[in-house]
Amino acid sequence: MVSDSFLSIHAVRIFVHDLDRSLRFYLDQLGFRLVIDTRLQSGERWVAVSPPDGNAILNLVAPRPKSIEHRLIGRATQVVLITADVTGRFQEWSRKGVRFLSSPRLRRIKYDPAPAAPAPSPRLLGEEAPVWGSVSARFRDIDGNTFSLVSFDEVTHAVEAGRRAIAEKLEAERRAVHELTIARQVQARLFPQSRPALESLDYAGACFPAQAVGGDYYDFLTLGPDHVGLVIGDVMGKGMAAALLMANLQANLRSQVAYALDEPGRLLQSVNQLFCENSPEGAFASLFFADYHDPTGALRYVNCGHLCALVLRRDGTLDRLAATSTVLGLFRQWDCAVGECHLDPDDLLALYTDGVTEAFDDNGEEFGEPRLVDALRRHRDRAPEALLSCLVDEVRAFSPHEQHDDLTLIVARCRSAAGTAS
Repeated sequence: MVSDSFLSIHAVRIFVHDLDRSLRFYLDQLGFRLVIDTRLQSGERWVAVSPPDGNAILNLVAPRPKSIEHRLIGRATQVVLITADVTGRFQEWSRKGVRFLSSPRLRRIKYDPAPAAPAPSPRLLGEEAPVWGSVSARFRDIDGNTFSLVSFDEVTHAVEAGRRAIAEKLEAERRAVHELTIARQVQARLFPQSRPALESLDYAGACFPAQAVGGDYYDFLTLGPDHVGLVIGDVMGKGMAAALLMANLQANLRSQVAYALDEPGRLLQSVNQLFCENSPEGAFASLFFADYHDPTGALRYVNCGHLCALVLRRDGTLDRLAATSTVLGLFRQWDCAVGECHLDPDDLLALYTDGVTEAFDDNGEEFGEPRLVDALRRHRDRAPEALLSCLVDEVRAFSPHEQHDDLTLIVARCRSAAGTAS
């Protein structure tokens, strides 16, 4: 048994003499909407209409003369149309030439109290013991087929309430999609739109959020003459809340960059203090901040509880730039150490978030740092933008299902004396 499968009434067949004449009646006099009017491969014409506020369809069928179906033209269809205002609909349709068998009248409906019945079912009982009132009228289409037009007070109210709830839900979903689209566009502008030009370093970064917006962050900052900041971070959580914290972290960092050149430790202390003051209690972020000096290749860095940066040397050896402090945002009394590294020609630097290494396959195995290092070795001769694409492609091939975390990377290569990489 499939309890959640979709189930709805598709269509009711109405037998008519002439499709074109009947179609004009339903569209022009009853105000129905045309669902389809086409020819099937068999040559049979398929015509269907629907009430303006309904989902059920009436298939108009013109059967062959002398067929069994042809004898059903002009009979009671057992189709009941529900409206909030039977009298108003009666007056409107009467003016358009619809033939009613009687004027609207009030009837009463109650539940059958018979205990033998498997479930209570409504039946018409005149004026006896009403549960709710019903105004009804019967009319005929142009072929004499009979329909009922009914207004159940409680049923109508429930239908209208359900319709309003659906409309409100759809509007709320539309607004949410619109707002997420704007948020995605705004966050995209928070990532660097250009890169400070350097003589000795080629570099690039990219972020692929798991949702419309995310909590990963990367940045390229001009810190002073011949100095550029390479920054990558990962804010706790996902989605809109993480995106707001990420924007807060970026604003804090950019507002304090004046400290970076001389005192990178003081810079991160100020960022931590602002992040604590402007974020909810318990919010935190890991961050890797590096100050690269263009003429010398010197790299000063502070690793605030982030994953180790990877330095793949020209000779194939690997250095890991480990944490020099705890994460930002958890402790107001916070300090850090400043690490130092040097990039030589053809050395490769890779910064990344855990969405890369913690991507998992169908067996629950993580992509992991060893696979990332292996991919860096195999593609290290590519230009940074192409190298980023290769890394992301390998992660997605390893973890082809729905992305569960943001993917963010920065790769940078120190230029060789012979020139830039191809």
